[in-house]
Amino acid sequence: MMPLIREPVVADAFYPGSRSALSAGLTLLLKQKVHIEGTLCEPMGLVVPHAGYIYSGAVAAAGYRELAAHGRPEWAIILGANHTGLGAPVSIVREGIWRTPLGDAPIATEVADSFVAEGVTVADEAFLHEHSIEVQLPFLQFLFGAEIPFIPICVMLPALSDLTALGEAIARIVRGKARDKAGVVIVSSDFTHYEPDETARSVDHRAIEKILALDVQGFHQSLIEERLSICGGGAIVALMACARRLGWDETKLLSYATSGDVTGESHSVVGYAAISLTGREDG
Repeated sequence: MMPLIREPVVADAFYPGSRSALSAGLTLLLKQKVHIEGTLCEPMGLVVPHAGYIYSGAVAAAGYRELAAHGRPEWAIILGANHTGLGAPVSIVREGIWRTPLGDAPIATEVADSFVAEGVTVADEAFLHEHSIEVQLPFLQFLFGAEIPFIPICVMLPALSDLTALGEAIARIVRGKARDKAGVVIVSSDFTHYEPDETARSVDHRAIEKILALDVQGFHQSLIEERLSICGGGAIVALMACARRLGWDETKLLSYATSGDVTGESHSVVGYAAISLTGREDG
């Protein structure tokens, strides 16, 4: 069972472990003081990477700068990859606090319970050692306050129908929440893993074209048939299905890089992308 306070698992590994060092690192990644004009008016979607900040932090920062430019989200649904294989195909934690060096972020239990009512499985074990959701919290806390409420969901790669059903459930919940307060649906995913730089860029940009076009079936088919190593691929499919339902058809690639841009090595890299999805059902 998940403890009510989840201590950070990858602090001092994927990101700095002290408040001062983490704040300084995020300031450098964001490159400038981010000015936030009020609260978010309409909910939106975001895809950002989750590797160590030294490798993918600049790309993630581009995504969070875009989010901040739209305003302060009142809540965040974070769809993470499932690297451990623990839990259900789609897993959720429904209560508790996740601690980072910047403070304590509470799970929005009422919203989590809405997902449980939609059939999402409570499976605490999926989150005990999973880093993909944790590494997003410091960005959110640094920009929007340490106690921003969030909902953590781990997603494997089940059938297309299951992922579409998840996306439509997210859309219904977002639609209901947005009547009061708008928030953000974040997918935490890296792209191609451990391929030559040229190959990774080519494979990733073909996949990104499908994401930008909200080609749900085509992207899912590529994941399966081409055995793409996009670790949050299932979560991306769900976000795309949600976006189609909510009219988030203004899609934009904000940043793309590979680990080779940092290490200088090109024989085996990991790809990272930041993508925003905005719009509304009535256009």
